[in-house]
Amino acid sequence: MPELPEVETIRRTLVEHVRDVKIEEIKLIWPAAVCGWEDKAFEELVTGRRIRTIDRRGKYLLIRLDEDLTLIAHMRMTGRLNYYPDHQEPEKHTHVVFRLEHGEVHFSDVRKFGRIQAIPTPLCFSGSSLGKLGPEPLESEFTPGVLKERFGKKKLSIKAALLDQHVLAGLGNIYVDESLFQAGISPVRGVDTLTEEEILKLHQAIQNVLQAGIDAQGTSFRDYRDANGEKGSFERELHVYGRGGEPCKSCGQTLDRIRLAGRTTVYCARCQR
Repeated sequence: MPELPEVETIRRTLVEHVRDVKIEEIKLIWPAAVCGWEDKAFEELVTGRRIRTIDRRGKYLLIRLDEDLTLIAHMRMTGRLNYYPDHQEPEKHTHVVFRLEHGEVHFSDVRKFGRIQAIPTPLCFSGSSLGKLGPEPLESEFTPGVLKERFGKKKLSIKAALLDQHVLAGLGNIYVDESLFQAGISPVRGVDTLTEEEILKLHQAIQNVLQAGIDAQGTSFRDYRDANGEKGSFERELHVYGRGGEPCKSCGQTLDRIRLAGRTTVYCARCQR
């Protein structure tokens, strides 16, 4: 599933092609992939609008159109937004084609979980799930104190807490495992056991790992590609995610693989306490 670094990479590679470009036509191949607003169909709302810019909130893309309309795109597990400078025949799993005055954007999704919702811009947060998201981990307002406050008195494992988008926006299985490894914290520990020093280390590790993921343009194991169809390279830097049963790159001990918070979790029992 695309996480914050992957979605941010899609945003950066897509906006350079579509900023201030008009949407001339929409082809809906699988109409359930989009959602209109009230009694207006998606095509009616969006056709003829101009794309102003693209923002991101957590794992969501916010495609800002003129006349105060926003498209909220959630990639879910296998969604992609690809830009093509010329006409491109839709692939098997392409569900929506945005024909622009310059090029096309195709929304594809093998698993069919991704969605694009049209919503009035003033209602972006009050009228959607965006309003319930936790803070952005790369913003200056996100401090160790904020992280401690978001954990509160929860009786959750640290892995479960970090996967909760209401606690912190944008993290998923890859970057939680990697952040916990860098911080030296076991994923099975409860958030209520963390010391002030450990919260400080975890805060720094989250920011370091996410920024490294963005710098590497994301992690491409299977479906993820940026808007130009290019893979990311962060998988070369992974220490624990996807490496269960292999030796730890730091100490050589065999990495443990367990099921935690409904997700496969890999960690080093020696390096992470």
